[in-house]
Amino acid sequence: MGNPWFQFKKFRIEQENSALKVGTDGVLLGAWCEVANTKQILDVGTGTGLIALMLAQRSEAKIHAVEINGEACKDALNNFQKSPWAGRLKLYHADFNYFSQNSSSKYDLVVSNPPYFEKSLRSADPASALARHDTSLSFLQLITGSKKLLTENGRLAVVLPVGTLDDFRETARLAGFYLYRKTQVIPKTGKAPKRILLEFSVSVVYPVVDELFIMQKQDKYSEKYVNLTKEFYLNFL
Repeated sequence: MGNPWFQFKKFRIEQENSALKVGTDGVLLGAWCEVANTKQILDVGTGTGLIALMLAQRSEAKIHAVEINGEACKDALNNFQKSPWAGRLKLYHADFNYFSQNSSSKYDLVVSNPPYFEKSLRSADPASALARHDTSLSFLQLITGSKKLLTENGRLAVVLPVGTLDDFRETARLAGFYLYRKTQVIPKTGKAPKRILLEFSVSVVYPVVDELFIMQKQDKYSEKYVNLTKEFYLNFL
């Protein structure tokens, strides 16, 4: 059983009802994606609302969040209402496929920590399975739905396991996206990358590629990771 809450510097995440608790993937995406000049942002599969709240802290944009799971929506709505940015946050309890086909809103940035265990064994917990697998939202649906909702200079940002990179990138390319940024996330010096942060643009761009180590060999957090997340984690000054 996960901790029912997680305290950040400027907001608190209540997560008693959500199948997926606060994790490194969401924090990385929320801290990493570019928010400069964004007026309206969409968080797909918001869960507890973590990424939406991080983007609200980092920008002046209006943040919309979509979540299919009713229990997760309870946490997200509570977290939004108690945050300093409640007036800029709006939650939609909806299936993203329906939302993308029926929304008239346009976004400068769409972010998602998407369902990605597409070939793995489904969880015995239905809530966890819905949140973490491709049962309700495939990569293709996420990509094509995002393309429809983005402005002419809009961007799509995701965090994925390294093994899904080729499938996601090719699907995005076929949908008309161009790779804008790519950061390999390495858990510790000397280890293989486990996650990858990707940002795509609907405009032609030359991609920026780099890597991020979370831990150094001395079991200390890397300076780059600390600088990326220090505005959120209590233990980073």
